[in-house]
Parts: sequence; structure tokens; C-alpha cells
Amino acid sequence: MKTIAYLVVLLALVGCTPLSKVVVPPTNGTNPEKGDYLIGVGDQLSIKVWRNPELSIAVPVRPDGRISTPLVGDIIALDKTPEELAEVVKAKLQKYVRNPEVTVIVVGPRGEEYTDRVRVIGAVAAPRSLPYQEGMTVLDLVLEAGGVTEFAAGNRALLYRADENGQKKAYPLHLDEILLKGNMATNFPLQPLDVITVPERVF
Repeated sequence: MKTIAYLVVLLALVGCTPLSKVVVPPTNGTNPEKGDYLIGVGDQLSIKVWRNPELSIAVPVRPDGRISTPLVGDIIALDKTPEELAEVVKAKLQKYVRNPEVTVIVVGPRGEEYTDRVRVIGAVAAPRSLPYQEGMTVLDLVLEAGGVTEFAAGNRALLYRADENGQKKAYPLHLDEILLKGNMATNFPLQPLDVITVPERVF
């Protein structure tokens, strides 16, 4: 019993040791304060041009993040709010229409269960792709995958997250510290489209 108690105290003390050089990944996407909806691939948009029904259309956002509209042609819609996209369309239509009034409405939001997912791959018991849920953390996703394998290099795991320009960046995770020592310094909250990779040890 004394040995077990000693181990519990030791793990608790080790778990409180801060990790050096922890890089916290930035958040992105919907602004939680403003609640702005960012247009995504697969969204169905209704674009109305007042007093110009021939320019008013319903259009999906293509996989390349663009939409096609009369007169204007291709426009990047991805990661814009409906209001921002309406301003872009308005600015481009001014070459052809006097004082255009444009509104954009998302009439068919993309299926979040398919596009807003989180993934863990590599040296885990069961690599998974799961629908994102509010409040999910690195530990939640790793446990959903059955934990790391005996060959995993947990402290060399990486979290890949797209920045505001859509470029994927890697952030170090210390899964061994989380799973074995209870040190939660890199147990980051997840965001949709995050990917965790767990490499194997080099023998």
C-alpha cells in the first residue's frame, strides 16, 4: 500500500511540472464573440441583386472555394461571411449595374458531420476520423482512437491546423506527458479539420 501511495504522489508531482517551449496553436474560423458564419465548401448560397432578377442566382460553393455568378464570373467565397461576399459581388457588379444592392444568404449550410471533422492517424490503436464536437481536446481524440500503441513516440506527436490563410502548420504535442504523467500543457482544445499524427519510435 505504501508503494502505491508513493507512486500516486510521485505522478502527481511530475504531472505538475511545466513543459518548456509549449507552442499554443491559434484558433480560427467562426468568431465566437461576433458569431459570424464563415462560408464553406458545399454551402448553398442565394445571391439576390435588387431589381435585377436575371443576376439573382442560387449557387453552391465549389471544392476550390469559388462560386460562379453572371457578369462577374468566378469569385472566392470560402471563409468569407455572407456580408463580406455581398460586398465583393457588389464591387464587381458596379462595372455593369448602377448602384447594385446585393444580399447573400446561406440557404443550405454544408453538412458539418462530413466537413467539420477531426482526425488522428499513425501509431494509435485505431486511427479515427470523427465529427467535431464543441469542447473536444487532444486527449479526447486520442482516447477515442484507443490510445497510442506500444511503439508510439508520443512526445513527437504533432497537431496540424490550418491558419487563417488556409496553410497547414504543425504544433508539437507531448502525448506521453499527457497519458503517463497527467501533464496537460499540450492538451489543446481542438478545432474542426485538426489532424493529429503520432509517429513510431526509431529503434
